[in-house]
Amino acid sequence: MNTLAIIGAQWGDEGKGKITDLLGQKADYVVRFQGGNNAGHTIIVGDSKIVLHQIPSGILHENCTSIIAHGVVFEPEAFLTELNMVKEKIPVTADRLKISLNATVITSYHKLLDAHREGKSKVRIGTTGKGIGPAYEDKVARRAIKVKDLFNLDLLTTKLNHALEEKAYLFEHVYQTEYPSAEEEAKRLYAFGQEIFQYVTDTFSLIDRATAEGKKVLFEGAQGVLLDIDYGSYPYVTSSSTGAAGIYTGAGVTNGIVNEKLGIVKAYTTRVGEGPMPTEIAEEIGDRIQKIGNEFGATTGRRRRCGWLDLPILKYSVKASSMTSIALTKLDVLSGLEELKVCYAYEIDGKEYDCAYPGLDLSQAKPLYKNLKPFTDDFKKDGSYAPELDEYIKLIEENLGIPVGIIAYGPERSQIHLRKNYFH
Repeated sequence: MNTLAIIGAQWGDEGKGKITDLLGQKADYVVRFQGGNNAGHTIIVGDSKIVLHQIPSGILHENCTSIIAHGVVFEPEAFLTELNMVKEKIPVTADRLKISLNATVITSYHKLLDAHREGKSKVRIGTTGKGIGPAYEDKVARRAIKVKDLFNLDLLTTKLNHALEEKAYLFEHVYQTEYPSAEEEAKRLYAFGQEIFQYVTDTFSLIDRATAEGKKVLFEGAQGVLLDIDYGSYPYVTSSSTGAAGIYTGAGVTNGIVNEKLGIVKAYTTRVGEGPMPTEIAEEIGDRIQKIGNEFGATTGRRRRCGWLDLPILKYSVKASSMTSIALTKLDVLSGLEELKVCYAYEIDGKEYDCAYPGLDLSQAKPLYKNLKPFTDDFKKDGSYAPELDEYIKLIEENLGIPVGIIAYGPERSQIHLRKNYFH
C-alpha cells in the first residue's frame, strides 16, 4: 500500500494535521491537494505547538518531501511567513518543499472582495476572509494568476490589469474601497516570486514519478467532506473539492489508485460558521465539551459549535469519498462526562433517515439519539480500553461499515494509537 489519503469526514477541524504528521513519518511525500491558508492544521510535538496553513503537515519529517499541488490556492506572503516559522523548528531546503507552478495565486484583490462580500452580504457564509473563494472564481473564469506568472513582471502586470477590469468597478462603485493598482500589485507579487522561485516546480510530474517508483505518497486534505463545494451542505461550504475527488483534480494520481482513504472523525461533532448542524447541543454540556476540547478555530480563532456524534453525516461522508477506515480523534474530551449520546438517524416529516444524503434538508432534521453508558478512561493501556469505550467504537464501526484504524486521545504524537497498519 503506497498511496494514502487523509480526508476530513465532518465540517473540518477533525485533527487531520496530527494524523498526517504521525503517518508522515513513514511517507516519502506529503501532498496538499486543495484549499489554501484558510486551513489550520495544529501539531503538538513535546512543548512545541505548530499551526500549519499552507505547508503540508509532513514538513516536520526530514525524510519527507512536502508538495503544495496545483489544486491549492496559494498566498505567497502568508507562505513565506509560515516558512520562516517552520525554519525556526527544523531546517527546510528546496529539496524538501515544492510548490506547483500551476497553483492559483491569491491576490490582494481576492482578499478585499472576500472581506467586503462577507461583511455586507445578507446571507453570511462564514468565510475566513482569506480570499479563497474569489481566487477559485478567477481560476474557473480563466483569468487567474498562476505561480509561474510571478517570475515575469510584464506578463504579471498585463494579467492583473485584465483580472482587475471587473473588480475595479466593484471596488469603486459597490464597496467604495481603495485598492492597489495592477502595477503596484504586480511589483508586490513579483518580489515574492523571487523569494519562492527555488521551491517552484512541475509537481504533477514529480508525483507521477513517485507513484511509478512505488514511493509512499500521502495526500493531505483541508476542511472536510461536508464543506466540499459539490458534496457539502451548500451554500455553507468552501470553494474546493475537499473529498477524495479533489485528489485527482488537485494533484493527480496517474495510475488512478489511492489505496487507502482514511477519514478523520472527531469523537463528537463541531462546526465553525453558519449552516445547519442537527446534533448541536444547546445545553450546558455543549459548553463543557467546547471548553474541554478547546474548540476554537486554528485559523480564525472563532468558537466552534459543538454537538453529539452524528452518524448519518458520517455515513454520507464515507460513501462520498469511498473511505476505507477512520481515525477517531479527541476521545479524551468525552471521558468522564455524565452522559453520552450518538445520533443514529434523523426524523424529517415523519420519516426516518440513517444517511444524510444531499436531498435531505438538514435544517428540518430532528436527531434521534441512542443513549450510551459514559466511559472514563486514562488511555494509558495501549490497545485496551474501558468496556464502555469499546462499545462506543464498535457502534461507530457497525454503523459505518469500516474499521476504526486509529484512535487519538490528546494532541501529541504519543497520544495516538494505531489499531491498523498503514504504509506497510
